[in-house]
Amino acid sequence: MSKELAQTISRTELKFPSRYNVVFNNDDLTPMDFVIQLLIEVFNKSLDQATAITISIHNEGKGVAGTYNHELAEQKQGEAQLLTRHNGYPLKITLEKM
Repeated sequence: MSKELAQTISRTELKFPSRYNVVFNNDDLTPMDFVIQLLIEVFNKSLDQATAITISIHNEGKGVAGTYNHELAEQKQGEAQLLTRHNGYPLKITLEKM
């Protein structure tokens, strides 16, 4: 009987959901103060974290606002994009799969 049981056992491999970076892309029209405010309000960053990310966006052309599962990343992207457009800025916010 134990031999039959051993034959029916199979391995299940667990895979964690993919993670996505919410990426802010640099432009010449969106003020740094606005980007910092977005990072604080939408992505729950501290002032120091938001300032560091904003400087990275400015210097490197893009920066990661946060890393989330797909649904939450889309939600954060949409919320930030809505606030950006509502305020008349062209900031491009994209998702990058990790």
